[in-house]
Order: sequence, then structure tokens, then C-alpha cells
Amino acid sequence: MSVLNPKSIERQLQIGLMVSLILLMGLLWLFGAGSIAKLTEDFIASRLEHDGESILGAIVTEPRLSVKEAYINQIYHRPFSGHYYLIYGDRGSEITSRSLWDYKLHLPILKPGESERLYRQGPDGQQLLVWLTGYRKKNRNLTIAVAEDLLPITNQRQTFLWNFALLSILGLVALLLLQRLVVRLAFRRLEPLREDVRNLSSGCEQPLTEDVPNEMVPLVKEVNHLLQLLSQRNQRTRNALGNLAHALKGPLNLLTGYFDRQVRDQGSEQHHQASLQLDRIRLLIDRELKRARLSGERSINQKFNAKVDLPDLLDVLRKIYQGRDLNIEAIFKEECPPFGDREDMLELLGNLLDNACKWAERNVLCQIDCTDNLRVVIEDDGDGLAASDLQSLMQRGSRLDESTEGHGLGLAIVHEVVQLYRGEIYFDRSPQYGGLRVRVVLKNL
Repeated sequence: MSVLNPKSIERQLQIGLMVSLILLMGLLWLFGAGSIAKLTEDFIASRLEHDGESILGAIVTEPRLSVKEAYINQIYHRPFSGHYYLIYGDRGSEITSRSLWDYKLHLPILKPGESERLYRQGPDGQQLLVWLTGYRKKNRNLTIAVAEDLLPITNQRQTFLWNFALLSILGLVALLLLQRLVVRLAFRRLEPLREDVRNLSSGCEQPLTEDVPNEMVPLVKEVNHLLQLLSQRNQRTRNALGNLAHALKGPLNLLTGYFDRQVRDQGSEQHHQASLQLDRIRLLIDRELKRARLSGERSINQKFNAKVDLPDLLDVLRKIYQGRDLNIEAIFKEECPPFGDREDMLELLGNLLDNACKWAERNVLCQIDCTDNLRVVIEDDGDGLAASDLQSLMQRGSRLDESTEGHGLGLAIVHEVVQLYRGEIYFDRSPQYGGLRVRVVLKNL
């Protein structure tokens, strides 16, 4: 699981959680920024409202409109302090705080009881929040505006938001790492199942473990059921094939004996054709019996293990041809991993080795090299084939057993297996033994 492909459930979970957390953190950041901005401005507006009421208490209307500065916070006396007030009277009079100096703020005049919250540009580029309220004091209408610079609180708010963003990123990374660990631990429970599937492909007949998460139990049970059915059907098919071949062999021997007794008709064309067909049926039955013996008792869905299966195959061939005292050898690297489908490889090697044993004088050699692609070389010390027959065998789909009786039996199956694995097959004369040499290169393993 170190390399995650796009179809990996673990990768999809990680991506889904990452996107969800990023969206959640982004929405939380936006909501937090908006909430903090509104909270701080509401707090400043409330403070400005209180300052406005204090200024109202310090206003003197007679004999002229004025403010008792002793009752005003000193910050309103310091030039460009960021805290300002402005008073409009109903007779065109206007009073400004010393902090405004000579800066003019243009604000509307409100009726008593009205209030507004405004944003204005202040001196030195300050961003002012203005609380504007209309009052009536001693039969005079007054409009009092109190303003405060938002830039300091805005800077502090931005610093907080950046710190919050950094903390959110660190939290996101920590959550993703934690999520990855949790997912890895959860998927680790599937490792026994993964190992069972790998063992199944390499020849193990044990069913898949059902000690898996509950979500996987129905699938595992169904796969085990299918494996059991396939194994049973494969065994029944193999048994039926052997039984059929054995059942046909008895009547075939009777027919052969019958034709042999018809001495007077042996020279007829009908007798000759019937004998040829009987011989062909006998060869086909022998081939099916050999296939049943070569396939053994193992179940399906296995890879061919040269270290295990090839010696067994050679032992079967030695028993079949035990009366000829053949020297059947195989050369391969023991570290060569299992390859291909076991039944396909048994079909391929079994037919080629059986053909080599049939025509060999004494020696049959099988070499397997899996360094790059799978390369199989089978040689014998028989008479070999003529150049025209070798050229015919090179053609895909050629069936030499139809043209030369008894030779090359099963080569059609060999061609089918080679084609299935996108391979190539070559026939020539063995430089070591002088007989036929067959070279097979399989690429799609």
C-alpha cells in the first residue's frame, strides 16, 4: 500500500477527508473573520455611544454652545490621536475636538432620537468608525458624532487571523497524519485477506480468511463459495474426461479387433479409411488420458511453479515412456517465480515434451529462462523435421498432426496457448542433439 493508485480506497478516503477538512477550515476561517470583525466593531460602536453620552453631559448651551473640556477624556485633546468628536448645533454652530486639529469631517445632521453608524476617511489615512446620534438638550437640537480609528484593531485582528490560519494549517496536517494512521491501521486488517489472495494465485488451496471487517465478510464468503464450486466443477470435468476416455477405449479395442479379423476386406478403401479413423480416435483418447494425468489433482487459478510442477511433469512422462529408457532433463533457475496459469503451462510444456519424448532416440532437454520474458527451449535427439515442415509449423494455427500421422500431436493447443500469452514460437534443428528444437517466448504473464 505504499504506492496508492487513483482507484485505491485508502487514497479516496484520504483525499475526501483532506478536501472536507480544507473546506471546513476555510469556512471556519471566513466565519471567524466575519464574526470577529462584527464583534470588534460592535464593541467600538458601544464605546463610542457611551463617549457620546458623556460629551452630551459636558455640553453647555448658554450663553453659547460650548463643551466643558475638563469632563472630556484627554485622548480627544491629543492631535490625530484616532479619537474624535464633532458637535452640530441647530443654529449652524459646530464644535470639533482638538484631536481633529483642522481636519474636516462631512457628516449628516440627524433629528433627535436618530442614530447611524458610518465609515469615514480620517486624517493620515485613518479608517474611522463614526457613531452619529441626534439629541435635544434645553430646547436645542444637537447632533453628536464620535469617531475612532479602526486601523489598530484591524491590524490586531489580521494578526490574529493569520495566527489562526497557521494554527489551522498545522491542525489540518496533524489531522491528516492521524487520519492516515487510522486508515492504515484499519486496512491492516485486510492484509491477511490480501495474503490469502496472493497465495491462491500461487497455488494454495486454502479458502480466504473470514477474519475481516464486517463490510468485507459477504464478499469473502461469496468468493470462497465460488472457489469451492469452481474446484468441484474442475474436478468433475477432469474425472469425466478420464472416465470417458477409458469408457471409449474398450469399445474401440473391440472395433479394432473386428476390423483386424476381416482379412478378406483389408484391401478395400472402406477398410483403409475405417482403420485410419480408428487410429486417430485412439490417438485422441491417449492424448486426453495423458492430459488428465499431467494436470494432477490441484485446483484451478494457480500459477505454474517450475520448481514444483516441472519435476512432477517429468516424472509422469518417465512413467509413460518407461519402456524406452529416455533421459528426460530440465534446466531452470530455482529462484524463478511462478508464472502463467498452471493449466496453460502444463498444456504447453506437456504437449511439447510429450512430442519430444515420442520422437527422441534417448535424450530430451527442457530449458526455462525467466530473466526477462519467459523463454522455453525443448530439444530432442530424434530425426527432426524437413525444412518444409519446419516452415509449416511456423505458421500460426498450423496443425502438423493432421498432415503427418502421430507427429506433433497437440501442437494446435500449443499455438493457442502461445497466442493467448502474446508469445512467439520457433521451430528449427537442435544444434546440440540434431533433432527438433522448439523455442517459445511468452510475454503476457
